[in-house]
Amino acid sequence: MTEHSDYQRLRAHLAFLRMGAAAEALPGLLDEAIKTKLSNQAFLERLLAVEVDAVDERRRASLARFASLPSPFTLADFDFSAQPSVDPKLIAELGSLRFVEDATNVLLIGPPGVGKTMLAVGLGHAAVAAGMRTYYTTAADLAAKCHRAALEGRWATTMRFFAGPTLLVIDELGYLPLPAEAASALFQVVSQRYLKTSIMITTNRGVAGWGEILGDTTVAAAMLDRLLHRSVVLNLDGDSYRLRDKELGRPPRAESTRRSAPTRARSRPGGRAAWPRRADGAAPAGRRASSRPWTASNRCGCTAPPFALPRRPVARRSWARRLRARCARHSPRRRDRCAGRGR
Repeated sequence: MTEHSDYQRLRAHLAFLRMGAAAEALPGLLDEAIKTKLSNQAFLERLLAVEVDAVDERRRASLARFASLPSPFTLADFDFSAQPSVDPKLIAELGSLRFVEDATNVLLIGPPGVGKTMLAVGLGHAAVAAGMRTYYTTAADLAAKCHRAALEGRWATTMRFFAGPTLLVIDELGYLPLPAEAASALFQVVSQRYLKTSIMITTNRGVAGWGEILGDTTVAAAMLDRLLHRSVVLNLDGDSYRLRDKELGRPPRAESTRRSAPTRARSRPGGRAAWPRRADGAAPAGRRASSRPWTASNRCGCTAPPFALPRRPVARRSWARRLRARCARHSPRRRDRCAGRGR
């Protein structure tokens, strides 16, 4: 009776301390400790190890959700053979995340498709796996959030948010036009993180063209001065990885250059005349016959449409309903004429 009550109190203590994983593993670990005759210290260490692993897993999942990385690619997925301009030793050194500990910035510069975003995302996943708070955003989204925060009176809160992550990844700088206030927002973010935490930026423009990107050469010079003071710059060059299997220089095929025959306009009520149709639903000479000739059973007994119908099979049912409704509204004289009895 006393042993049972001690077990229940122990589970209650674990539940009160919100150690759910340890509480679930307690019965199995107790049975194992009795069979193997574990000491009290060994049993307690195994019980706490279960809870530590569960807490660490939840923490990593929370960091991954906060990071908002756009793809699951890691540094191991990068194809160095397809991009000879990338030094594998340098990427391995960056993968050690020593640059994050030293608050060093990383700039990835190159044309589209050379692997800038994939490397940035891979380094972001490595930082998340190491337990570092990481956040991914594009330059356009960052400017939009700062602009919205300025309108809503949350500028200081937003600046604290972007200053918080240990590694901030800003992607696609220079791809989309930025508003006039984007230069000041980017400068504030870089200035608050200067010599404190790391920033990783991917761009398709060299540092000499940042004045044109931001629309203010003075702000661009001040921001680059802080970014390049302690930084690693990677200039990526080469062909696009996405278009590696495309032969863009080959002329188009002959089939694609042929002009298609002009199509006749489908007839509508009040529109141009279409191909004539016979009363039995067969197609005229020179026209391919339909596998399912059109017929309609109207209230007036008419099987020929009072107006031209399109050849689309999907629309025949709806046109048949319109035809029945129109024939139902005909006068007796019109119904006789439609049925062939009042000619």
